[in-house]
Amino acid sequence: MMRKKRSLPWIQRWSRPIMAGIATIGAVGTAYLTIVKLTQGTAACPTGGCDVVLSSPYATVFGLPLTLFGFLGYFSMIVFAVAPLFFNTLEQKRLHTRLDHWTRLLLFMGGTAMMVFSGYLMYLLFAVIKAACLYCIVSALLSTSLFILSIIGFDWEEIGQLLFTGIIVATVVLVGTLGMYAPINNPRAETTPGGYNITTISSQAEISLAQHLKQVEAKMYGAFWCPHCQEQKQLFGQEAVAQLNYIECDPKGTNPRPDLCQAAKIQGFPSWEIKGKLYQGTQSLKQLADVSGYQGDRNFKNVLTPK
Repeated sequence: MMRKKRSLPWIQRWSRPIMAGIATIGAVGTAYLTIVKLTQGTAACPTGGCDVVLSSPYATVFGLPLTLFGFLGYFSMIVFAVAPLFFNTLEQKRLHTRLDHWTRLLLFMGGTAMMVFSGYLMYLLFAVIKAACLYCIVSALLSTSLFILSIIGFDWEEIGQLLFTGIIVATVVLVGTLGMYAPINNPRAETTPGGYNITTISSQAEISLAQHLKQVEAKMYGAFWCPHCQEQKQLFGQEAVAQLNYIECDPKGTNPRPDLCQAAKIQGFPSWEIKGKLYQGTQSLKQLADVSGYQGDRNFKNVLTPK
């Protein structure tokens, strides 16, 4: 008498396509943010905090956008999820079984790593950067969903071994993350709350423009760790920077005024408020002269380098 084959729960039958779909959404989002970061564009974000996050030092890892690594993580999860589905014929049954076994473990390890890392990013988002980034929150939810599906979407025989593997992966990811961000959490002298050192020298034209901007009550909003703010200050030079009405938005910076930044609805650094209008991103001295109505010497020594 033949024994009837046990029917799998629907979540186990459809776990791989569902995980592939979730990972695809994450891959599209991180790919978009990577392009925005590389082109120094502005992200389409209803909360207005996405550009603040993208301009933070936490958004770059090993000189590359963090979102690029996020994309690679999601793409890997897609591959792990669909790989066995391409080898499902009777002749390929042995290969299918092996792929199913190894990829389900890789899906669990990947889901664990992504959830732990996303959890740390959520801590940074709300406790350190203090900006609402919709993409970051959605990515954290997607990562958590992948982790949950990697557990309930498969028939695991040895739960104890799975738990041990998860603890090892979570520990490695957390320790690696803390080590990776250690230089930012404990900044060196050149990125202390006082900001980077300004190395360029101001000509009379830069000094005159800075004095004019101060007279028309123009404001530059920035953060001490922001590389684009450093670039903006370098254009003015040492002497002229001292004339600017600079507002520090990070609470950890020197003489911070995050309340003024919030009131001005600053979405990225640096941002200029000139005659009631906001200009986001690094501005050339000529652009600042034009929008502020500067009529003085324009023989600027420091020029914005095209990228």
